Amino acid sequence: MTQHIRVVVANRPRLMRELVVEMISEQADIEILAEIQNEDEIVDAVNETHPDVLIIALSETNERPPLCDVLLRRYPELKILALAPERNSSIFYWGSFDIHESSVEASEAGILSSLRCKSEQVGG
Repeated sequence: MTQHIRVVVANRPRLMRELVVEMISEQADIEILAEIQNEDEIVDAVNETHPDVLIIALSETNERPPLCDVLLRRYPELKILALAPERNSSIFYWGSFDIHESSVEASEAGILSSLRCKSEQVGG
């Protein structure tokens, strides 16, 4: 079974959003979950649909929209594509996480201690 890429489209202006929806709808492996017209509804739509990708408008300054930080912290598996076709520009955002490590004493006590510690407490 082919896994579909689940997308919410919320970019503006309306014509660009419609063109993106038309392009995506022709792809067999991509499913449009929602088309958002009002930017105030984006967070609710993502909360309700849990898409793989959110497509939004890129700001005029090409700065990362604050919405990206909010959503990527809440949904680290989400990817966000920001488009600015009038400037022939687009940016793809995704979250990542840091991997931490700490030496563990190679003993029963060391192993049990590391299992019982909360992840932020391991290693001191």
